[in-house]
Amino acid sequence: MKKWLFCLAAVSLFLFSACKKDNATDNGGDEPAADVKLTDAVLAQGLSFPWEILYGPDNMLWITERSGKISRVNPSTGAVMPVITLSDVVSQGEGGLLGMVLHPDFATTPEVFVAYNYNKSGVYTKKVVKFTYNGSTLVNPVVLIDNIPAASTHNGTRLAISPDKKLFITSGDAATASRAQDQNNTAGKIQRINLDGTIPADNPNQGSSLWSYGHRNPQGLVFVGDKLYSSEHGNTTDDEVNIILKGRNYGWPNVEGLCSTGSEPGFCNINNVVEPIFAWTPTIAPSGVDYYNSDAIPQWKNSLLLAVLKDSELLQLKLNAAGDKVEVVNTFYKSAYGRMRDVAVSPAGEVFIITSNGNNDKIIKVAKE
Repeated sequence: MKKWLFCLAAVSLFLFSACKKDNATDNGGDEPAADVKLTDAVLAQGLSFPWEILYGPDNMLWITERSGKISRVNPSTGAVMPVITLSDVVSQGEGGLLGMVLHPDFATTPEVFVAYNYNKSGVYTKKVVKFTYNGSTLVNPVVLIDNIPAASTHNGTRLAISPDKKLFITSGDAATASRAQDQNNTAGKIQRINLDGTIPADNPNQGSSLWSYGHRNPQGLVFVGDKLYSSEHGNTTDDEVNIILKGRNYGWPNVEGLCSTGSEPGFCNINNVVEPIFAWTPTIAPSGVDYYNSDAIPQWKNSLLLAVLKDSELLQLKLNAAGDKVEVVNTFYKSAYGRMRDVAVSPAGEVFIITSNGNNDKIIKVAKE
């Protein structure tokens, strides 16, 4: 009953906010006079299944495409400048070249971290590789972590670097649900390593990259201060947004959403399961997420911006002051551009969204009028 009521409330909140025009804004009733009008436009097109978009310290957009291509994009003109195509990437179903993040001290340490699928002795596998950007291309590859199970679905694979410069990696269950609860298997996990690939001494399990487990398909990851948020695909119910905590279990496949149905409460009590801060039933297929806190669009301040695939939209998840609850959900650009895979926010408060339609995919730029 608890889960049913939670899902009903989430759907009601979602439907209430979804019936807005594409450029409608709502800040949850706080100072409506401060709202600004938004404009959206296609910045670049002709892409093929882009996965990652981020705003780099070099003031350029960086994107990956599943086929193996990494590019830089001018955020003003939309000019796409190829950086490299990784020859050993194998794109199979939803797999291929996926997550990417740049070193936070990129000006002095121009390192680029990427995660991708490849064939290792005939076995589809994921690895994370660190490259150096020499001003035109990527050189000096160093494999940081390897042998992560991969599949044509449920790869997860977002990367984020924490304020204390640890690399976090999401991995789905690679289409085998039981892997998620097996702490000796790297599928269905969020992993944490040092930027040189070594294992931090303060990880939950000595000598292991595991940070959290019980994940099905986490496709979004963002730090807000030292708080780590992840978006995750559910099965037939309960897509989730979670706050990721050290050593904790997120339930899959034994728990979907809240610990409230059948054997779930007992499993949660025994296994230290963390419940999501928000969940959707019916599922919406949440993907990449970024944090917005710029004065440029004041009604979006202190919000997670979530790219959504199945429901083809951008969601604003307005957080409470503590950042541990979603207070308001607002919907933008529903069905205007098709499936949305990832979102990035610039220091100036502009928002960039990539689509995932597989045919002439685009970068959409959103800003105040």
